[in-house]
Amino acid sequence: MRFVDEATINVIAGDGGTGVVSFRREKYIPFGGPDGGDGGDGGSVYLVGDHDINTLADFRHVRTYTAESGLRGAGRKMTGKGGEDLYIPVPIGTLIYDDDIDELIGDITRNGQKVKVAQGGFHGLGNTRFKSSVNQAPRRCTPGSPGERRSLRLELKVLADVGLLGLPNAGKSTFIRSVSAARPKVANYPFTTLFPNLGVVRVGMNQSFVIADIPGIIEGASEGAGLGIQFLKHLSRTQLLLHIIDLAPFDGSEPAEQALTIINELDSFSHELAQKPRWLVLNKADLLDDDELNQKRDEIISQLDWTGPVYTISAISKDGTDKLAFDIMKQLELDREQEKEQQLEQEQEQEQEQE
Repeated sequence: MRFVDEATINVIAGDGGTGVVSFRREKYIPFGGPDGGDGGDGGSVYLVGDHDINTLADFRHVRTYTAESGLRGAGRKMTGKGGEDLYIPVPIGTLIYDDDIDELIGDITRNGQKVKVAQGGFHGLGNTRFKSSVNQAPRRCTPGSPGERRSLRLELKVLADVGLLGLPNAGKSTFIRSVSAARPKVANYPFTTLFPNLGVVRVGMNQSFVIADIPGIIEGASEGAGLGIQFLKHLSRTQLLLHIIDLAPFDGSEPAEQALTIINELDSFSHELAQKPRWLVLNKADLLDDDELNQKRDEIISQLDWTGPVYTISAISKDGTDKLAFDIMKQLELDREQEKEQQLEQEQEQEQEQE
């Protein structure tokens, strides 16, 4: 099944129930007073994080979601039944936008988290509410207010620990095939990968990480060129970026120039994303002899003024991929420990503030 990462839906909250005009009608009481009840409130619409859902695929089939409206009031001061709230499950990592004004409403980051996206209508008032010393028999009631309606754009960012970055045909799909059980399509033409692919890389017992094969990025991608800006969004939640560079491009271009294209697009899209930890991975080393390989490696490092980690691999022959996977796992475990320490410190600070 292909990965569906964006969906547009319409949500409609329930209308408030109408109040009623009613008067007491009882035996031996000739002048009964007003007893019209209020209507019920309309149900609201919520999006709820659900860790059992992985994609937005279901939203391709059902596009409109409507909460229950409140019922009208009744005599004897009886209030109408309120409409049931509607809860729509979405995957963890879903961003919620108001599609009409392109405003971020919420970000689902944990299981069970609820975000109200449409407010139910307020109930109408019965004539009992309008009784006063100068109006003992009011014949006035009000309708309930309509429920809020919204067009929402949902975006699911790939929840992966590691994202693969690179031009088309850099060897990203081949790399993910070599280190995981994922089987993305591999071919010798650009844009072989049309949808993000996820693979689980198992390094040892209880040691694994998720890697995302992002479709190739070309010059102008941050402005929507090629497969567009949508795939750059997937990289936002990864902890580590692997910049895959083709050491022997079939078009004869310079690997360093290709790398600069990616770096510029990354920085144009998001400066924050460009600051994420990034490792250089020089792929297709099997196509060069040792002297050519060392020369290319030194040229790339020099032209990029690179000071971070550099790995030389051949994804197709799996040469160097095991060491890279082990080093990634080691780095992710270190990052996770630091996150736990930071969370613990924050919790301790909150406890101290409460005390």
